[in-house]
Amino acid sequence: MKKFGIIIGSLVILLALAYVLVGNYFYNFALNADREKEFLEDNPHLEESEAVLASVAKEGEQKDAAFKKEHQPSSISVVSNDEHQYKLNANVYENDSSEHKWAIVVHGYSGNASSMTRYVRNFYEKGYHVLAPDLRGHGNSEGDYIGMGWHDRKDMLLWIDQIIEKDPKAEIALFGVSMGGATVMMTAGEKDLPSNVKVIVEDCGYASVSDVFIYQLDDLFGLPEFPVMQAANTITSLRAGYDLYEASAVEQIAKSRTPIMFIHGDADTFVPFEMLNKVYEAANVEKEKLIIPKAGHGEAEKVDPDTYWNGVWSFVGKYMD
Repeated sequence: MKKFGIIIGSLVILLALAYVLVGNYFYNFALNADREKEFLEDNPHLEESEAVLASVAKEGEQKDAAFKKEHQPSSISVVSNDEHQYKLNANVYENDSSEHKWAIVVHGYSGNASSMTRYVRNFYEKGYHVLAPDLRGHGNSEGDYIGMGWHDRKDMLLWIDQIIEKDPKAEIALFGVSMGGATVMMTAGEKDLPSNVKVIVEDCGYASVSDVFIYQLDDLFGLPEFPVMQAANTITSLRAGYDLYEASAVEQIAKSRTPIMFIHGDADTFVPFEMLNKVYEAANVEKEKLIIPKAGHGEAEKVDPDTYWNGVWSFVGKYMD
């Protein structure tokens, strides 16, 4: 019996060690801000699709370059109001032709404020002041983990407060792509979201952090949800302080009182196109869905910029003009 007990104890220790090692591996693989994100490298789901026309892409890039040359943003910062006390950075483009229209433009996973020129430019040219934050763990913002939009939703409230402090009459549109799309959806459900936020536009955001990680786990590794996600969730809770299963755009959208537009490319296999209906159906507010045919992940604007921006302005204009 004593030997049997030793064997059982050893197995328990080995299983516990394996659980921790697996959890740490996948945490570092996806959420450690100090590590390169391996699953983005050579990922076939992120290859540019044939639907992106070279001539259209080149024209957009030229306009972006001209905008960056002509418009230098100022930088502002806030300190996160959690135990981390991270100093967070944002670029601000003040517009001489705007009175009280503001847009907060939010980047995706592994991006930064400077990578959002295309979207900043389009809002700016429409007469908006634009604030583009670096989410925690990205760009010039502090942070040793990636919040996947969940902790970032609280940081978004700080940026909104900054705008209102500067311009009490501000009317604000929230806009985000990919993880930025999930961030603005998660922000939408906050009960203390100021009424200054008039409209939200999300582009290819995921339904929940657990949904997108379960999908990637199977797609990249052929591994099941149990027990890998549980191990990753334990380590995430310990190291980053949030629960992967709690971080749900669907649940936040269901609590929102702000009109929202949902955009997705129907060829997206990184954040699967099917997630669009999950978030759209969860919304109990004025809403609209824009599907861009043949567009992969984050490509909707590149594939058909005219349809994309005409749709955005048509929806946003109902609440901002």
